[in-house]
Amino acid sequence: MQYKEIKQGYFLARPNRFIAHVELDGQVEVCHVKNTGRCRELLTPRAVVYVECHHDPRRKTKYSLIAVRKGSMLINMDSQAPNKVVSEWLQAGGLVPEITLLKPECKHGASRFDFYVETQQQRMFIEVKGVTLEENGVAMFPDAPTERGIKHLDELAQAVRDGYAATVIFVIQMRGVTSFTPNRRTHAAFAEALQRAQQAGVQVLAYDCDVTPDSLCLGKQIPCGIEIGRYAIIKNLSAVHALRAGGSIGAVQLKKNGADYESLYEILYYAEGRKSRPQRPSMGLCRGNNQY
Repeated sequence: MQYKEIKQGYFLARPNRFIAHVELDGQVEVCHVKNTGRCRELLTPRAVVYVECHHDPRRKTKYSLIAVRKGSMLINMDSQAPNKVVSEWLQAGGLVPEITLLKPECKHGASRFDFYVETQQQRMFIEVKGVTLEENGVAMFPDAPTERGIKHLDELAQAVRDGYAATVIFVIQMRGVTSFTPNRRTHAAFAEALQRAQQAGVQVLAYDCDVTPDSLCLGKQIPCGIEIGRYAIIKNLSAVHALRAGGSIGAVQLKKNGADYESLYEILYYAEGRKSRPQRPSMGLCRGNNQY
């Protein structure tokens, strides 16, 4: 997706969830914040931000804050952008080929999901979650408790039981992360709901994004780590890694996902408030269900 007229400025303050004070060309401007999340780790004093300029006289503010620099990362924080880039991706056949119907904002049960998709082979509900929180290269969601998010996950699981396919896509609105995990520290109930949904058959995906000051595009798939009890199970195409959160390395649980995993060769860093990587244990190679 593309933005039109972008200006660089410096963040000064955020009086409430909806507006921010930004220095633009030496003047303090009131900007609409297109994200009602906390974003405290992003909107720090004098942070470099990017705003979109609007020329609609009906608007209360002339500018919308859409992106911010955090160190070397450029992070898009427009909460409407993830649905737009996923829509473009779906229409291009990114998730499933030969879509016969793509319907946004489709209701099922007690929830309204972001997309309903039909192909010749399946019917699918898709929920999209934008991710702006990052710690030590690990993207996390949510950045604040979200009962609505739990409801969506439980309803996706119910859709699977009703005979539909279901997918939740975490759109990481930045480039440079190594993995994604639910933010148990902020909302343990959401992490547990995500685990329940996956066990019920909901597909859990995470993608990073190519971000520029005036554009956002879905990038590559990112490994997802979902805590199961005291363990984090991280799946990455050809490898599964397990790391006990907050402690020593525990047993490895190998799951088959349509193909044998070739090896367990590296413990991925898993952020549960950690400041350094854990010591790598010795592990045998695994092929299929055999360890040797």
